[in-house]
Amino acid sequence: MTTMSMPMTATAAEPMLTRAWWGLKNTLVLCRRNIARIAREPEQLSDVTIQPVIFVMLFTYVFGSAIHLPGTSNYQYLISGMFGMSMAATAPGTAVGLTADMSTGLIDRFRSLPIARSAVLAGRALSDLATQLLGILVLTGAGLAVGWRIHNGPGDALLALGLSLLFAFAMTWAGACAGMLLRSPESAQALGFIVFLPLSFVSNAFVPTQGMPGWLRDFANWNPISAMAATCRNLFGGGNPGSAVHAWPMQHPELAVLAWSVALIAVFAPTAVYLYRRKVLR
Repeated sequence: MTTMSMPMTATAAEPMLTRAWWGLKNTLVLCRRNIARIAREPEQLSDVTIQPVIFVMLFTYVFGSAIHLPGTSNYQYLISGMFGMSMAATAPGTAVGLTADMSTGLIDRFRSLPIARSAVLAGRALSDLATQLLGILVLTGAGLAVGWRIHNGPGDALLALGLSLLFAFAMTWAGACAGMLLRSPESAQALGFIVFLPLSFVSNAFVPTQGMPGWLRDFANWNPISAMAATCRNLFGGGNPGSAVHAWPMQHPELAVLAWSVALIAVFAPTAVYLYRRKVLR
């Protein structure tokens, strides 16, 4: 009985492995397709090349003089906050890209091809993650240019980079869900100003939460963007005023980022795939 059950189990697992490998290849092909489009439309990279530089200059030289932080410099505080803001900004970009593909009929052509349903969304998520890596490099360069420095070793800096990319990947799936629900690129772009921009400011990205009203302070302390910013401040070094806050995410920001990222992916990834399948099978 034992010798017969082993081949049966292996045979049953073969189609599953084949489908997984097929879906992965489809995902990589669509990811490469999205990245190849950038060569024809380089202005798509303005949000990860020009925008980070503008925000660094704006918050460092315009609003930075209004922020006084004990125990740390404005550069160390603000640049780490921009890491959190930039990672969250991945979501509206993904939503705009997917709604544009839906409105131009590209998804209808994908529907007629023998490709994995999840590959369309996964390919978009991976390509947006690749562009976000470029955005991190630009943000790091702009920060170093204005006086920001990494005080801890390369190990902590790489950990901060890895957690930042994980959080950005989670936010792409939130954006994919929004892209499946919204009807036009204009509405997806408005979502960034209505939801994600206020979410970035109601956090410790640019100001400490201690000065906020009680009800707003509690929300800001549990805001995933606050955890991402506090993680970068801890790992890059230079001081983290948020460590004085007794909320669990502020005491353990690295674990909070990991937990938020896993939770967001677990909720939004299957939901986005479900919404996509329901939309293309109409």
